[in-house]
Amino acid sequence: MMLRLNADDARRTILHLQALTRPQNRRLTSTELHDLIEALGFVQIDSIQWVERAHHMILHARNQTYRPQDLHRLTEREQLLFENWTHDASFIPSSFYPYWKHKFRREEARLHDKFHDWQGAGFVAHLDDLMRRIEQDGALMSRDLERPAGKQEMWQWHDGKAALEYLWRIGRLSIRERRNFQKVYDLPERCLGSAPLDDSVDHEAFIDWACRQALDRLGFGSPADIARFFDLVTIDEAKQWLDRQDGQSVRAVIVAGADRSEKALFARPDIEDVRDGLPALPDKARFLSPFDPVIRDRKRLLWLWGFDYKIEIYVPEKKRRFGYYIFPILDGTKLVGRIDMRADRKADALVVRRIWLEKGVKLSAGRRQRFETELARLTRFCGLSETVWDGSVEAGRSEIQGG
Repeated sequence: MMLRLNADDARRTILHLQALTRPQNRRLTSTELHDLIEALGFVQIDSIQWVERAHHMILHARNQTYRPQDLHRLTEREQLLFENWTHDASFIPSSFYPYWKHKFRREEARLHDKFHDWQGAGFVAHLDDLMRRIEQDGALMSRDLERPAGKQEMWQWHDGKAALEYLWRIGRLSIRERRNFQKVYDLPERCLGSAPLDDSVDHEAFIDWACRQALDRLGFGSPADIARFFDLVTIDEAKQWLDRQDGQSVRAVIVAGADRSEKALFARPDIEDVRDGLPALPDKARFLSPFDPVIRDRKRLLWLWGFDYKIEIYVPEKKRRFGYYIFPILDGTKLVGRIDMRADRKADALVVRRIWLEKGVKLSAGRRQRFETELARLTRFCGLSETVWDGSVEAGRSEIQGG
């Protein structure tokens, strides 16, 4: 009989596989932090520090004892993570590096043409010179390079910066560390510790690993979901991989969405055991980064949670529905609203401007307490002294003052 997952089981499965059912207050060792990131698959990096940077928000949502220096130690000192691209720039376990070498080869020609279209031919002349300079003199930053006077720049990228970025994206360079969030580029063998750097993974093993690892973390999905997770394989390669499994390493399932529509999807083979053994979620609210893996795929989010979310940093201010940088609110298994908050470091306060609740969601005394508890945790996490309510909570058409 075909296994069926109702919407609540599907959501709880995703939250569990995305590490949101783990103990929240047990102090993380380096090994445990590495295991957490490996369980997620990667952690997306973002430079905007509206409250705290996205990668730190993602990890703090899963363990309240996490601090940014823990991640810095894991990447820069212990070299157990490397920076490169999934669908965007991410921290990735260094043990995954041999599989990314396939991505580097695939991306080289495409990115060369893309950078050429953006930048012109100027960056190409820097490639060999930069590699020789780094090999001989060690790591460097883009600010170490001379910038031609009057040069028209792409996103303030001079030719040398574009060359460094291109060499990083295709794996000839790695990121050794960041200084004030600026990349320090170096040779991979100096940045990846004991990670294997050779080409020991053949093409078939690469495809099998990428699809299997994606499905393990998704729980269930379509070929497109599998391909998009790491952005390592194409949809056709994911389809062909599923065909080769012949029901042995995957299981067909029917999954219901928030609107009760059903989809025939593929699941990891132990999906029924995962569903039946799901632990309870912590009784707390969490304010998720816009780049949190639970909400990253907006179409999947809308179907499974009925939550229509868009980050509006690139939307003109007058056209924004909610605001520049808005955080979805997870309460139990439900996405119950969104919050506009910002760390005002000059005022030494986490300022809450507004909370919008989803249709049918009430601000009960218990829910309000969970919100306030989470705000207090975030305030401490950001190193701020107080939480300031400077707005309102909106439920439907009514507004309840923050207090």
